Amino acid sequence: MESKEFTITDTLLASKGDRFLNCLIDSLIVYIIWISIGTTIILIADIANNTALSDRIECMTPIEHCLSFAVVMMLYYLIMETYFSRTLAKYFTKTIVAMRNGSKPTTAAILKRTLCRFIPFEALTFLGSKSRGWHDSFSHTYVVKRHKFIEKKQLYAAPLEML
Repeated sequence: MESKEFTITDTLLASKGDRFLNCLIDSLIVYIIWISIGTTIILIADIANNTALSDRIECMTPIEHCLSFAVVMMLYYLIMETYFSRTLAKYFTKTIVAMRNGSKPTTAAILKRTLCRFIPFEALTFLGSKSRGWHDSFSHTYVVKRHKFIEKKQLYAAPLEML
């Protein structure tokens, strides 16, 4: 009996709508985290009577704002997708990140995926026919509907258990 290897198919991929919703929700969450960190630093500085630190945070340049936001965004995606294979938005849309063979993405793949998000106009790469962007293609990862993915993966595991 010939056994086939599990592979992600187009039927498992998350829709463009899910992907767009993931982007919106994750952007909002990263923004809230970023604002919370800045506010916490200012509050702690004020309590410690450290006006220099408080003033420094309040007077950041636009470039410093962008860089600090990018750091928070990078940490958010790296931590969430490395440990959970999903972000908070992906919990909401019931999607996960997986490798082509159905395995959990490696840290290197997640790092590539996260870095690709910083390519200018990368978000426009979803306008093509498939609902995969550059951060998926370059990292060889897929965002799939969790329940369909688990069902299909169990179908491939079941015949092996019978042997």
